Amino acid sequence: MATIPMGLRILAIVLRALFIGALVAVTVRVSSPQSESLASVYETPGDLIRLALGFAVCLWIVIHLFMPPRTAEGYRTWVYLGLVASRDKASIHLAALVNHP
Repeated sequence: MATIPMGLRILAIVLRALFIGALVAVTVRVSSPQSESLASVYETPGDLIRLALGFAVCLWIVIHLFMPPRTAEGYRTWVYLGLVASRDKASIHLAALVNHP
Protein backbone atom coordinates (compact mmCIF):
# COMPACT_ATOMS: atom_id res chain seq x y z
CA MET A 1 0.00 0.00 0.00
CA ALA A 2 1.42 3.36 -1.02
CA THR A 3 1.66 6.18 1.47
CA ILE A 4 -0.72 9.05 0.89
CA PRO A 5 0.83 12.54 0.98
CA MET A 6 -0.51 14.65 3.86
CA GLY A 7 -1.50 17.55 1.56
CA LEU A 8 -3.55 15.23 -0.66
CA ARG A 9 -5.16 13.62 2.36
CA ILE A 10 -6.18 16.95 3.96
CA LEU A 11 -7.44 18.47 0.70
CA ALA A 12 -9.45 15.35 -0.14
CA ILE A 13 -11.01 15.18 3.33
CA VAL A 14 -12.02 18.86 3.25
CA LEU A 15 -13.44 18.72 -0.29
CA ARG A 16 -15.20 15.44 0.44
CA ALA A 17 -16.80 16.88 3.59
CA LEU A 18 -17.97 19.98 1.69
CA PHE A 19 -19.38 17.87 -1.14
CA ILE A 20 -21.22 15.52 1.22
CA GLY A 21 -22.48 18.46 3.28
CA ALA A 22 -23.89 20.08 0.15
CA LEU A 23 -25.47 16.77 -0.83
CA VAL A 24 -27.15 16.50 2.57
CA ALA A 25 -28.39 20.10 2.33
CA VAL A 26 -29.93 19.46 -1.08
CA THR A 27 -31.50 16.22 0.15
CA VAL A 28 -33.00 17.96 3.19
CA ARG A 29 -34.38 20.73 1.00
CA VAL A 30 -35.90 18.32 -1.53
CA SER A 31 -37.36 16.00 1.11
CA SER A 32 -38.92 18.72 3.24
CA PRO A 33 -42.72 18.69 3.30
CA GLN A 34 -44.57 20.94 0.90
CA SER A 35 -47.02 21.90 3.62
CA GLU A 36 -46.30 24.73 6.03
CA SER A 37 -44.74 22.82 8.94
CA LEU A 38 -43.40 19.46 10.04
CA ALA A 39 -46.38 19.05 12.35
CA SER A 40 -48.74 18.85 9.36
CA VAL A 41 -46.68 16.19 7.56
CA TYR A 42 -49.16 13.48 8.61
CA GLU A 43 -51.97 15.15 6.66
CA THR A 44 -50.49 14.22 3.29
CA PRO A 45 -49.10 10.70 2.70
CA GLY A 46 -46.79 12.00 -0.03
CA ASP A 47 -45.12 14.41 2.39
CA LEU A 48 -44.67 11.64 4.96
CA ILE A 49 -43.09 9.30 2.40
CA ARG A 50 -40.84 12.09 1.08
CA LEU A 51 -39.74 12.95 4.62
CA ALA A 52 -39.02 9.30 5.53
CA LEU A 53 -37.03 8.70 2.34
CA GLY A 54 -35.12 11.94 2.81
CA PHE A 55 -34.25 10.99 6.38
CA ALA A 56 -33.02 7.56 5.25
CA VAL A 57 -30.90 9.07 2.45
CA CYS A 58 -29.40 11.70 4.77
CA LEU A 59 -28.58 9.03 7.36
CA TRP A 60 -26.89 6.89 4.69
CA ILE A 61 -24.88 9.86 3.40
CA VAL A 62 -23.76 10.92 6.90
CA ILE A 63 -22.67 7.35 7.71
CA HIS A 64 -20.52 7.38 4.58
CA LEU A 65 -19.00 10.70 5.64
CA PHE A 66 -17.13 8.84 8.36
CA MET A 67 -15.78 6.15 5.98
CA PRO A 68 -12.57 7.60 4.53
CA PRO A 69 -11.13 6.45 1.20
CA ARG A 70 -8.74 3.49 1.47
CA THR A 71 -6.28 4.24 -1.33
CA ALA A 72 -4.39 7.19 -2.75
CA GLU A 73 -6.54 6.91 -5.89
CA GLY A 74 -9.64 7.29 -3.73
CA TYR A 75 -8.27 10.49 -2.23
CA ARG A 76 -7.36 11.81 -5.69
CA THR A 77 -10.86 11.02 -6.94
CA TRP A 78 -12.39 13.05 -4.09
CA VAL A 79 -10.06 15.97 -4.84
CA TYR A 80 -11.10 15.96 -8.50
CA LEU A 81 -14.80 15.54 -7.67
CA GLY A 82 -14.65 18.27 -5.01
CA LEU A 83 -12.94 20.71 -7.35
CA VAL A 84 -15.45 20.06 -10.15
CA ALA A 85 -18.40 20.38 -7.76
CA SER A 86 -17.08 23.61 -6.25
CA ARG A 87 -16.50 25.07 -9.73
CA ASP A 88 -20.03 24.15 -10.77
CA LYS A 89 -21.47 25.54 -7.52
CA ALA A 90 -19.59 28.80 -8.03
CA SER A 91 -20.89 29.12 -11.58
CA ILE A 92 -24.45 28.45 -10.39
CA HIS A 93 -24.13 31.19 -7.74
CA LEU A 94 -22.64 33.55 -10.32
CA ALA A 95 -25.49 32.84 -12.74
CA ALA A 96 -28.01 33.50 -9.96
CA LEU A 97 -26.37 36.83 -9.17
CA VAL A 98 -26.28 37.86 -12.82
CA ASN A 99 -29.93 36.90 -13.41
CA HIS A 100 -31.15 38.50 -10.19
CA PRO A 101 -33.23 41.63 -10.95
